Formats: sequence, C-alpha cells, structure tokens
Amino acid sequence: MHRRRVWPAWARPSDITDLLRLSGPIAVSRAAMMLMGLTDVIVLGQNAPSELPFVLNSWLPIGVSLGLTMGLLLGVSVLTAELSGIGRGAETGRIFRRGMKFSLWFGALLTVGVVLLVGPMFTLLGFEADIASGTTAVSRILAYGLIGHMITHVAGSYLEALRRPLVVTAMMYFGVVVNLIIDLAVVAGWWGMPKMGAEGVAIATTGTRWFLVILFLIAVWKFTPAFRSSPDGPPGEARRQFSVGYGMAVSNVAEWGGFNFTFVVATWISTAATTVYGMAVHVIGFCFMAFLGLGTATSVRVAEAYGRKNSEQVREASRLGVVATVLIGLVLGLVVWVFRAPIAGVLVKSDAVVDGVTIRPELLPIIGFTAFVLVFDGLQNVASMALRAQNVIWPPTTVHLMSYFLIMIPATYYFGLVRGGGAIGMMQGVLLASVIAGALQLVLLERKAARRLKPTRRPA
Repeated sequence: MHRRRVWPAWARPSDITDLLRLSGPIAVSRAAMMLMGLTDVIVLGQNAPSELPFVLNSWLPIGVSLGLTMGLLLGVSVLTAELSGIGRGAETGRIFRRGMKFSLWFGALLTVGVVLLVGPMFTLLGFEADIASGTTAVSRILAYGLIGHMITHVAGSYLEALRRPLVVTAMMYFGVVVNLIIDLAVVAGWWGMPKMGAEGVAIATTGTRWFLVILFLIAVWKFTPAFRSSPDGPPGEARRQFSVGYGMAVSNVAEWGGFNFTFVVATWISTAATTVYGMAVHVIGFCFMAFLGLGTATSVRVAEAYGRKNSEQVREASRLGVVATVLIGLVLGLVVWVFRAPIAGVLVKSDAVVDGVTIRPELLPIIGFTAFVLVFDGLQNVASMALRAQNVIWPPTTVHLMSYFLIMIPATYYFGLVRGGGAIGMMQGVLLASVIAGALQLVLLERKAARRLKPTRRPA
C-alpha cells in the first residue's frame, strides 16, 4: 500500500507559512520596542554621548524589574493560546484581567522600590559622583513608567495570543514616532526646547509608554473578549497562570540582569568603554527582536499543540522555530558585518570624543564582532520559550543562570578589565556565554520536547 510522504515541519510550506505569518508581525512589533531604545541611543549619541552611561546603567534596576514581571506574566500568552487552540477563546477574558490586576499592584511595589533604592545602589557600586547622580535621576524617571510597561505587555501578549499581532505592531510603531518626537524636543533641543540629555531620554520613554497604555486598552476592548464576562476557570488555573512564568522570570533576571550588569563593568573600565560597548549591545538588542518574534510565535504554536495533546506537532513546531532561528541569525550576522561602518555612522558622529577617546574608530570592530553573537543569542531564546510553552520550566532557567551570571559577568570582567581588552574584550565574554546558552538550550529542547505527552501516530 502506497503511503503518503510526510514532510518534517521545517520543510512543510503550510507550517513555515504559519510561523512566518505569526512571527513576522510579532518580530516587527518587538523591533519597535527596541527601536525606541535605539532611537534614544542615536539621538543622545549625536548630542551628548558622554551621558549615554547614565541611560545604560539605569537599565540595571529597570531592566531587572521588567524582566521579572514579563516572566511572571508569561501565563497570559500561554493560557490564552491554549484556550484559543481548543476553540475556547471567548473564555480568555479572565486571563487578561488577572494579568492587569497583577500589573497594577506589583508594578506599584517595584516603582516605590526603584525610586527609593537606586541612589544608594549606584553609590555602593563605586560609581563616580557625577555618574551615580546622573544614573539615579534617569532611573527614577524611568521607574514612573514601569506600570505602563507592564500594562502594555499584558495587552500586547493577549492580542498576539489571540492572533491579532498586526494590531500590536501598528500601535507600537505609532509609539516609535511619538518617542522620536519627544527625543528631538528634549534631547536634541528642537522647536526651542531645552536640551535635557539623558534625562530627556527617560522622559521620552516614560511619556511614550503611558501614551501606549491608552491605545492598547482601547484595542483590547475593541478586538478581544477581555472585558466581557467569562466562566470561572478550572481549579488551579490562577496559580498555573503565574507559576508557568516563574522559570522565565528567573531567566529574565539572569539574562537582563547579567547583560545590564556588564554596563557596570564597562563603567569601571572607562566612560568611553561604556559608550562603545553600550552602542554595540543595542545593535545586538535590535537584531534580537527578530528572535523574540520567532520565540513568541514558536511558543504560541507549541502551546496550541500542547493544549491539543499532540506530541508530534509539539516537536515539529519546536524544530521549525530552531531551523528558522539559525537561518535568520546567519543572515542578520552577515548584514551587520557588511554594514558595520554605516551602522557606526548612524550611532555617533565621526568626531565625537568621550573621556579623551574618539568613539567612531573604537566602535567599528566591536559592531563587526556582534555578528558572531547573533545566532547563539537567538537559539537560547527560541529554544527556552519552546520549552516553557510545554511546561518545562526550570531546566532552561538553570541554563540562563549559569550562562549569564556564572559565566558572562566573570568573563566580561576578565577579558575587558583584567586582560585590558576594553569593550571588545567584554564582547568576547558575551560571545562565550551566548554560545554555551544556545547550545545547552538546544540540547534540552531535543531531549525534553513533548516528553510529557503520549506520542501520537503520524497520519497515514
């Protein structure tokens, strides 16, 4: 009897199309979030590059706070996708409302904590008085936008899980325009406004975030059942909604905290090293948005298959995400390598000097080096998100803790400060940690994908 040939998911057009249809808008949307930060760096780099360390170091408390909460809110996306995958999307309003309540009370706690503690923290880290003072001021302004970040994250995740990514994309890019206008006004001093430097960047970020809150809540009200009555969930659903994100919360603290602490290490080297290294990390971060889109789309497809208890679809959705990550990572790496000079030109003026160092020549080689980081950074993200979408929580978290705390921070300190490698030495430490994280997450995914489900037969 002739059997129809069954292609693996990474070679099956229908699966590839579905992944791209979902991940493309999400990646573009996530790129908007990073584009806001990149816009800040460009405008500040062109006008007051010596104040860039204030913004970079402020993301140690702010980034850790956001990473923690985004992890704890992962359940909004996962549970919504599971219910939608079995035809019960109309019941998901309770998932959204739980996420909103959490954002309000937990965001308020984080805001108070950051405002009160950042001053003593940066003094204890040994910063010079002017750097500590500038970073503290920026951190406090950014803290007032934490609740806004959390609300837009809940709303955006909910819309994407219900397969409304284009709505999120449109609003995020409107936010990019608003952020740029505020940057030009209070950082570049356009339209007769005062040049406020790094504090102007923080004002733009916080103001834009609260503007987006209004847009996102209107979109959720119009396009989803978020504010409609829904039946009570099964016992334990509320606990699971937050527990599914525990591992990602710890991972985010490790990855975001680790990366942001490397800015502290760079500051110990010199203000110039911080500026050059920070600009290069923003190039990685902008490219990373493609992988965040792939990871989010992969986790939605995996969660849908997991909700249907289909082990074969779980494995194939996971592997398709990995194959797509490798291919896109290679393309992005090639683009960054080839266009490293124009990228450096956009980030900083050719004659910009920080701490007695001309920045542009120092920036060129480190931007080229980031090309080697991209594939591995993408792999660790997509593989770990695919694992969590099927309730494999703590193994990927352990990998993140080991890679970004136990390896990356000491490696950047050693190569950058002890060995005197400066910014390029620090990027070598980032590459080492990314290679280890990407390889280990991939091994975990292959060993554990769909192991908790009984295997299903392939169609004849």
